[in-house]
Amino acid sequence: MQTIAKLRILADAAKYDASCASSGVKGRDSLGGKGMGSAEGMGICHSYTPDGRCVSLLKILLTNFCIYDCRYCINRKSSNVQRARFTAAEVVALTLDFYRRNCIEGLFLSSGIIQSSNYTMEQLVEVARSLREDHDFRGYIHLKTIPDADPQLLALAGRHADRLSINIELPTSQGLQQLAPEKSASGIASAMGDVARHIDEARQERQAHAAQKPVSLPGAQRARRARPARYAPGGQSTQMIVGADGASDAVILRTSSALYTGHRLRRVYYSAFSPIPDASADLPLHAPPLIREHRLYQADWLMRFYGFAHEEIITPGAAGMLDLEIDPKLAWALAHRQHFPVNLNRAPKEWLLRVPGLGGRSVERLLAARRVRSLRLADLQQLHVASAKVLAFVELADYHPRPGALESAQLREQLIAQMAQGTVQRRHSGMHLAAAGQMALF
Repeated sequence: MQTIAKLRILADAAKYDASCASSGVKGRDSLGGKGMGSAEGMGICHSYTPDGRCVSLLKILLTNFCIYDCRYCINRKSSNVQRARFTAAEVVALTLDFYRRNCIEGLFLSSGIIQSSNYTMEQLVEVARSLREDHDFRGYIHLKTIPDADPQLLALAGRHADRLSINIELPTSQGLQQLAPEKSASGIASAMGDVARHIDEARQERQAHAAQKPVSLPGAQRARRARPARYAPGGQSTQMIVGADGASDAVILRTSSALYTGHRLRRVYYSAFSPIPDASADLPLHAPPLIREHRLYQADWLMRFYGFAHEEIITPGAAGMLDLEIDPKLAWALAHRQHFPVNLNRAPKEWLLRVPGLGGRSVERLLAARRVRSLRLADLQQLHVASAKVLAFVELADYHPRPGALESAQLREQLIAQMAQGTVQRRHSGMHLAAAGQMALF
């Protein structure tokens, strides 16, 4: 099979992997005239996947052959799809060629399981090793690792890759047993633990190296010690499928929280189940709404950056599901109206972060401004956060919510209507600006 035909098949097959962000890496480039590539900086063109998503990584599978028969996977053993396979040398050549053409900033490489977990992992590691050692490639490398592979192969993978990811697949071990009985939840957890341990050990070694002062001996040159090897400096991530089994949003968030605290994952990615041809009767006939995936990402953000515990994000009485009409922070505020309004001039940071419509950057700017003066409505307008969603839950030196407004049974519907109206107004404003720009061109 010609390389371009393989690329068409294996790039399209890789679109189901969502955990391909290239964050968390810095400080490596070829500006000094050595090596090729950079893991940071601007000026990289973007590539587009067949379904229109914009990425700056060469995102492919080594192969879509697989010895497993996971019922939710398009590349399962029993699936009737066209198969292809790259050699390690072909992936290396493609990565270098795409980089020279300024199409990518790095490589995201996953694979179906061929022959065995160890054999497949060896091929993935060989790609990363060759890029780093044979070609001095300094761009970003993300490897999707195989949980059942030998721990020594995972250790080697982290020496060459910037980020490693091991898919947890489904939120519960029961779901995994039902839909992917050949995979082991305990094996996945063990592999994640091994990667987390390697990351911690490498970080501690580098910190100890930086803290030690060079030894000077009389009449001798200063002794120099080799810098400890890095290990997956971008951390590890995972991906779980949403909607393939019966797991509620509460169960999904509980699993994510445990992964963040137990294995210190950098990111958990949520991928809405996509119905596949010749699917098992165990799978749903329809995909879950994409807004559910979006709400899970918003809830995940609340856990990671806004101080929310997973158990308080789901509204009581909602059967463990997130509200699809409003974002999770607004849903929480409406369910806990007794804590509002929040006084923006006196409330601590942790409570400002719980105000619907206030993001982390806006909170920092408000904290800085109130050190020198009392915050007023004009200050919110200047920060472009004076939306209905914010004003319903705060008070300022010259603004207080209308008496009884917070207790109103119609508040939720009123906010939904006002936010929808604001969206329409912004769209119209954007259209006017675009038209004005086109007129200026002529």
